[in-house]
Amino acid sequence: SFAYFTIKDRLPQILTRTIDTLHRHKNEFFEEHGEKGVEAEKRAISFLSKLRNELQTDKPVTPLEDELPDATLWNQYLDYQRNLSNGNGGPSWFQSPWLYVECYMYRRIHAALAQNPPIDNFDVFKEGKAQNFLESQGAIIALCTYFQELLKNIKDLDEKQLQEEFLKLLQVSLWGNKCDLSFSAGQDSSQKSSPLQCLEDMVPFILVNDMEKLWSLLKNAKNRKTDKCKVRVDIILDNAGFELVSDFVLADFLLSSKLADEVHFHGKSIPWYVSDTTKNDFNWTIKQLQAANHMWMSRCGINWEGNLKKGVWVYHDHMFWTLPHDFSSMAEVAPDLYADLQKSNLLLFKGDLNYRKLTGDRKWEHTVPFHQALNKFHPAPLCSLRTLKSDTQVGLKPGQAEQIQASEPEWMISGKYGVVQFDPAL
Repeated sequence: SFAYFTIKDRLPQILTRTIDTLHRHKNEFFEEHGEKGVEAEKRAISFLSKLRNELQTDKPVTPLEDELPDATLWNQYLDYQRNLSNGNGGPSWFQSPWLYVECYMYRRIHAALAQNPPIDNFDVFKEGKAQNFLESQGAIIALCTYFQELLKNIKDLDEKQLQEEFLKLLQVSLWGNKCDLSFSAGQDSSQKSSPLQCLEDMVPFILVNDMEKLWSLLKNAKNRKTDKCKVRVDIILDNAGFELVSDFVLADFLLSSKLADEVHFHGKSIPWYVSDTTKNDFNWTIKQLQAANHMWMSRCGINWEGNLKKGVWVYHDHMFWTLPHDFSSMAEVAPDLYADLQKSNLLLFKGDLNYRKLTGDRKWEHTVPFHQALNKFHPAPLCSLRTLKSDTQVGLKPGQAEQIQASEPEWMISGKYGVVQFDPAL
């Protein structure tokens, strides 16, 4: 299965790159922190080398030994996995659910640094994320230029034209999800071409297309709006780099077209899955745009900084997003987060990892309804914007999967297909 390939090949590659990144920054650690920095780097590398060996030799998954705030929850989850195995030996790297051990690896990478001050705040994935952003400059310029031109006459657009622009920017945000560094094990995955040119040609590759339902929901919310109740959209972010910029553009469009009054972004509280967005990435991206020597890029950056200052954009992170749990246990494990999401008119879940956690990462029949696979996770109307990079997919029409499978055996993991899959949460 793709899970086996991931654990056997991709994850050791990611660990090797992580170790290499620490090696390359040795001088920097020395300049900043002296011998203490170098000692910390050695300890972190030794910790990661041991982790890689455990993974490659299928050792049992061990409890976390750090004092970080989420350690207890992780260790309770390990007990839960042990109970599931019914005495068939405890969870090990190759004998456990893929989602669990993959999350566990990233949590252990975090521990390797967090337990080794003074380099405990070093993000081993930052370089790759920055590189993805810089190598996607052409596409970012094209998108920012298009958007700033659109803003000039957005007040004159009729409803049909507004809908067309909404659908366009939604698709840019969908296909932006192809730029995923954990999928390519950290290899280049930047967006090179203009993201707007080929949207028409990509429509046939959207396997579940509920874009019209999203438009109806937002339009109805806007029409029903009173001064007291604001329309709120939440975007649960995936990758930094080009994808994050495409999410920013969509969020700004929602405000500028009055489809939403506020947009809440949810990122990761620790470096995660190589290219996932943290608060540092979020702020860094806006600063990079502001400082760009391209008029429309910097205009976007300045406006977006303004949105944050005005409070119409809000950034949140929560420990739950970097736990191994499916979202169906959010109400129990993180009731505060669940209650916050219930205040939203629409939740947009970006990317593959969010999809796997929405559906419990199970080997579902492809025709199982999305609503059923969510397993009672219905805080608010929600939609997954995702390009397929793992072998779980629900909500397809009878025969649809078999038809694609016949000509493209790799269709579920190639990133070529996408879904805009909506659940009204009724």
